[in-house]
Amino acid sequence: MSKHSVFQRYFLPGIIFQSVLIGGAYSTGREIVEFGAKFGRHGLWSILWILLLFSLISGITYEFARVTNSQDYRTFIRHLIGRFWPIFDVLFCTMAVIVIAVIGSASGSVVERVLGWPYWLGVFLVITIAGGVMMGGRQVIERFKTTGSLLLYGGYILLSYNILSTRWDSVIEGLALEPTQSASTAATTGILYVGYNLPNFCAVFFVLGRLGKRSESAWAGIITGVLSIIPFFLTYLCIMAYYPSPEVLNTPVPWLTMLTLSSGPMILTLYGLVIFWTLIETSVGMTHAIIDRISVQLRDLGRNSLTPIQAAMICTLILSLAAFLSQFGIIALVSKGYSIMAYGFLILFALPLLTIGVWTISQKRT
Repeated sequence: MSKHSVFQRYFLPGIIFQSVLIGGAYSTGREIVEFGAKFGRHGLWSILWILLLFSLISGITYEFARVTNSQDYRTFIRHLIGRFWPIFDVLFCTMAVIVIAVIGSASGSVVERVLGWPYWLGVFLVITIAGGVMMGGRQVIERFKTTGSLLLYGGYILLSYNILSTRWDSVIEGLALEPTQSASTAATTGILYVGYNLPNFCAVFFVLGRLGKRSESAWAGIITGVLSIIPFFLTYLCIMAYYPSPEVLNTPVPWLTMLTLSSGPMILTLYGLVIFWTLIETSVGMTHAIIDRISVQLRDLGRNSLTPIQAAMICTLILSLAAFLSQFGIIALVSKGYSIMAYGFLILFALPLLTIGVWTISQKRT
């Protein structure tokens, strides 16, 4: 019998993954419009493909990490693509800073507007809390993300209930409308969405050492897919309650627009807290992946791993850089290359995983 709990083996990988995903993807609702809701009822095909691919790629990723004993993304990617791993390294670190910066910019504006906090107070609190979590080490990070994910799920369920309980008839009407784009286009867009989010797996490797056999990797992958799609599906239904209103579909922050139209100040305050917390979750996940990668490099060089204080200092530096970048037009400029980086992850991560990774796994008996 495994010495690790069912929760640690089956649920924790999915919780860590979606805790990073939820900040970048679900906090504003913008990506749910682009990759699902704008297709009307055909967006369900996008959702189905996202669920299936997240589950499949999660399971293969976890099993490849298990059989190659990869507990950080540098070790994982070296096993997967060999000497080309530095390209992935640069791509991931660049993407991490950009994602945190873009989310920080959007979150800062929402928090300032909804909670009335000064923008830089929000930035300071994010850096302080994330640095404190990093200083606490692995167990604190796991507990923080587990507790945070439960609170975020509760928040999203309450926000969704607030809209769906009063506008369910509008959801049915929205689903009944004839979409302007085909189901195949929606499905293809769902596949691309998965490609955009492949870097989020880099935040999960530090908890995969508890997996003991192939079936555990498979079930952990399925659970990851389910946990990841629930907030997407709830947000999709809420947006369908306003479909095809340009006021919601064309706004930068659909969640804020929907809640402003349907809710009072208490619900808007809850949303402000939710989006603030998602930024912290995403920041901790991505910076922890980078810090783990640095520690492995140090050990390879015969030096000691980073101390908790050093890890917190690096986390603070990364978040400060992201906060600085979020204030300038460089974010808009770099965001134009976001799709290029996503295709880069499909080439450097997904394609090798589904070929080399599957072949490597097949050579192992369990």
